[in-house]
Amino acid sequence: MKRIFTSKMSFFFVAVILLWTKSYFIYTTEFRLDIDGGIQEFLLFFNPLSSALIFLGLALFAKGKRAGVWIIIIDTLMSILLYANVVYYRFNNDYITLPTLTQTDNFGSLGGSIASLANWTDIFFAVDIIILIALFVWSKRHWSTSRMSLKTPLLVLIVGAIAFSVNLSMAETDRPQLLKRTFDRNYIVKYLGIYNFAVYDAIQNVKTSSQRVLADSDDITEVENYTKNKYAEPNDEMFGVAAEKNIIKIHLESFQSFLIDFELHGEEVTPFLNSLVHDQEENFTYFDNFFHQTEQGKTADAEFLLANSIYGLPQGAAFVTRGNNTYQALSGILNQELDYSSAVFHGDYKSFWNRDEIYKQFGIDTYFDASYYDMNEENTLNYGLKDKPFFEESMPMLESLEQPFYAHLQTLTHHHPYLIDEEDATIAPAETGDASVDRYFQTARYLDEALEQFFTDLKESGLYEDSVIMIYGDHYGISQNHNRAMEELLGEEITKFKNAQLQRVPFIIKVPGVEGQGTNHKYGGLIDVMPTILHLMGIKSQDYIQFGTDLFSDDHNQVVPFRNGDVITPEFSVVSGTYYDTVTGEELEPTEEMKEITESAQHELELSDKLLNGDLLRFYQPTETWEPIDPSIYKYGKEAFDPFADEYEEPFDDVIEYNEE
Repeated sequence: MKRIFTSKMSFFFVAVILLWTKSYFIYTTEFRLDIDGGIQEFLLFFNPLSSALIFLGLALFAKGKRAGVWIIIIDTLMSILLYANVVYYRFNNDYITLPTLTQTDNFGSLGGSIASLANWTDIFFAVDIIILIALFVWSKRHWSTSRMSLKTPLLVLIVGAIAFSVNLSMAETDRPQLLKRTFDRNYIVKYLGIYNFAVYDAIQNVKTSSQRVLADSDDITEVENYTKNKYAEPNDEMFGVAAEKNIIKIHLESFQSFLIDFELHGEEVTPFLNSLVHDQEENFTYFDNFFHQTEQGKTADAEFLLANSIYGLPQGAAFVTRGNNTYQALSGILNQELDYSSAVFHGDYKSFWNRDEIYKQFGIDTYFDASYYDMNEENTLNYGLKDKPFFEESMPMLESLEQPFYAHLQTLTHHHPYLIDEEDATIAPAETGDASVDRYFQTARYLDEALEQFFTDLKESGLYEDSVIMIYGDHYGISQNHNRAMEELLGEEITKFKNAQLQRVPFIIKVPGVEGQGTNHKYGGLIDVMPTILHLMGIKSQDYIQFGTDLFSDDHNQVVPFRNGDVITPEFSVVSGTYYDTVTGEELEPTEEMKEITESAQHELELSDKLLNGDLLRFYQPTETWEPIDPSIYKYGKEAFDPFADEYEEPFDDVIEYNEE
């Protein structure tokens, strides 16, 4: 008996059972996998087995006691992968993909979020590794120093492969085309497990990386034909009404539409934004059925969608993984068609989300990053500059731009984990017991106050009346992991259908000299903003490759695809493969027309991916006069121009003069 329990194979099987048990425990306690039926429940329990047998089985090829060391090393690496996904999932409600691992430059600014997502009880996730180390120290003296017969590790790998084949076969039976149509990573993890998902993700990324090498000019034809057929003719009354007017685009971080008119403790959380929505004298139009459509890139995806009318990628952020692609972005089009200057204002450092590189591909003239702001301890919190000093310090820079200009201002304070200094909080937190949710309303109020002051400054400067002002929310702020607290606040159960409806973000726009429409109920998303702006400027978006349509057009397409494959329309919604009545939330039996609309939306996502992965815009000439953007002519950051710029009253003038030249 002692020989049996101290043998190398016994140690191996203990490692397999411990890893298997831990994985299943984490799947059921940390991830929201929406298990439905006995097959899915069995596969969730079964799927870690094949990964444990195959990966740990590789260690059995090592000689003597080194096999035990390798078992511990591989087990530790798999545990790190599992726990990294736990922490990532707690905020993003998603899993780590290979492209997200290339975004390590961003992690330095995420320290506060990561620390808030880790729990002290997480240390118990390492108990199995401690047990393995102790067992190895106790039993290794009984191990043979020779290499075991190759038949044994080969047999283990074969058993692991058989287990995976059975797993995959059952998964494909329950969910056909599981690996072919990977819109929702939740399905892959639920059916195949986090380890097999990591392997699958790596294979998919190798495939997509090869697409650029193999692409040629013929590949753009299908994409071009699709976008031309989808094109919506502009509204005659709106086309060109904003020509030569400035564009001021304000990015509301993590701001969801349910905040509009929401009251907490008897107070409006965002009274200023509410006034823009309801006060007809302000002449704003508010789209209340507007959705964010972002994926893993979140904020970067939102910027990307608005700048290009192209979807972000299903894994990672195009800002990082496709940062050197050719683009025909809004800023570049406005510059070449109407001689607009352009600038981005952001109270974080220029390399965050690879902005200092991809903005060059977009043709952004000037990037006012953290190096232009007073980043003292009093002014900064969490991700960077607080919103009030950000708007205040941005005003002189904004006024310095050559008109007409296109300006993008990016807020920061209203970001997970929604930290706020006591002196900045003007509304009490919610009382759900969920710290992130409770503070969410305090930072939303702070953002609202910062925005109100900025509008006052815009009016005093004279820019307000001569500018298109556009305000939008970039992505959700509260994920499904906080449903318990949100149900308490909203007073209703948050089902999968309800969660999809909560992905609304505000889109509010004012056009100089045009009467506002109040609340517009058309359905749309971030993908539709660029063609809307181009038509307001008098530029036909049909010349360019864009997947959205003009929100003011009578022919606007109201089908809103989400990156995970869900679809929302005014009549029906598709969430995790189930059809619902969008108005009542009742389940529907889909008609052939509904299925066709859903398939078309998914095809649109596939074409967008094809465009990005193949860098197909390098083969496309939108107009006879279009000149490809040369990224080498742009320089960003105050330090790139004058190391002594702090001594000058207006150090940003150097940057503007350089980029104008």
